[in-house]
Amino acid sequence: MIGIKGKFYVTTPIYYINYTPSVGSAYPTIAADVLARWHRALGENVFFLTGLDENSAKTVQAAKEAGYKDIKKYTDDMAVKWIGVWKKLDISNDDFIRTTEERHKKVVQDFFMKINANGDIYKGKYEGLYCDGCEAFYTEKDLVDGKCPYHQKKPKVISEENYFFRLSKYQQKLLEHIKKNPDFIKPESKRNEVVSFLKEGLQDISISRLGLSWGIPLPIDEKHVFWCWLDALTNYISGAHGNWPATLHIVGKDISKFHCLFWPAFLMSAGYELPKAIFAHGFFTVNGKKMSKSLGNVIDPLYLAEKYGVDALRYYLMREFPFGEDGDFSEEALKNRLNNELANELGNLLQRTLVLIEKNCGSKIPEGETDKILQNKLNLNKIRNHMEKLELHFTLGEIFSFIAHCNAYVNEKAPWKLKGEELNNVLYSLADSLRITAILLAPFIPGTSEKISSQLGARLGNIDECRFGLLKSGEKIKKGEVLFKKIK
Repeated sequence: MIGIKGKFYVTTPIYYINYTPSVGSAYPTIAADVLARWHRALGENVFFLTGLDENSAKTVQAAKEAGYKDIKKYTDDMAVKWIGVWKKLDISNDDFIRTTEERHKKVVQDFFMKINANGDIYKGKYEGLYCDGCEAFYTEKDLVDGKCPYHQKKPKVISEENYFFRLSKYQQKLLEHIKKNPDFIKPESKRNEVVSFLKEGLQDISISRLGLSWGIPLPIDEKHVFWCWLDALTNYISGAHGNWPATLHIVGKDISKFHCLFWPAFLMSAGYELPKAIFAHGFFTVNGKKMSKSLGNVIDPLYLAEKYGVDALRYYLMREFPFGEDGDFSEEALKNRLNNELANELGNLLQRTLVLIEKNCGSKIPEGETDKILQNKLNLNKIRNHMEKLELHFTLGEIFSFIAHCNAYVNEKAPWKLKGEELNNVLYSLADSLRITAILLAPFIPGTSEKISSQLGARLGNIDECRFGLLKSGEKIKKGEVLFKKIK
């Protein structure tokens, strides 16, 4: 991942607080967690930020619908739920930013004043189409059959006094930056889409709303509050703890315009460095339709985690869908991945190895050397390269290819027929391979990797320790329950 050597700052989208987490929001959060854990295992200085956008008009509406008179109480209660879900899904974020926090408000207002001092704010009248779902303005050509392409609702016609940002001023600068930095927007299809949009010409955008009681007031005119996107995007700085610029923003493709156009322009105007890369992931569909609260087809990740296990869910989401592309969610596919890859391939490999060590070696790792042929089946450079390119599904595919080779090695060597040094070498080879496999899988399925290491009597190491022969002989194994129970 392109960034400052030894430093990795990754962010998730900042989520609206008017709903609880869905599989759709769990997906980019788990992906960010995988990358944060991977870069920590590389020995880098990692900062991982996620959080909540609480200052939108949606928040007010949701609080009323939920029967709250105190909107802040509603946001506090909802934040507890979000934090609880991320904890349950083993998310290792370093901070959780809320846009109602004073630390955020101060940064937003200071950020705005820098933009204003640069001459990029002016007062005018906005007349046009506004989607409450996106909290964004649209032109007629943006709509599909007269409706928002993401929420399938007709936008409102709004006419009001607003403060505007001179987005048009940054059209050429943005084009030049994207041209000079081809990795700035990923995947390539999204980069091409943004470039095409830029070439059509940028219009100045409204950055305030008049007469709203909920939100951060503009320091130059307290009758106005910040439009939620200028407010929300600034979380990446207010929650950064001095780690700006971000190495990687992970965002949904429906909000890529705000991140790939508006955010860089705001940063240029305010005099900040730009993030190193912005990655737009795809949508989940259910029966061919985008998963969303407004369409009523949201799937609760806690339900899935409780039914199948946290690591099974994490594995499925990272393995099933190429990162950056759309995918159709299927509970049946999750079950198949759990039963076949996790239980049959990984779980059985560990269980067979430990049973053989228990039976033949007094439950201790035997003296031995890892088979060179088996060692050559692990392509660590390929795994590193996939992670560098954010090809998370290919990374898991490569790791499980090695697991398949280990299972084939058991069948080929038939250690139950062997004795002495030959047996010890085979069992050591398998245990050592499992130790390395646990390290490589740890960013994806951290709880399971800890179990593998613990049962081998080993410590869960870092990527530099993915070298064969480091497993200590004589360590006592601690055979436990099977890693994954099959779902019938």
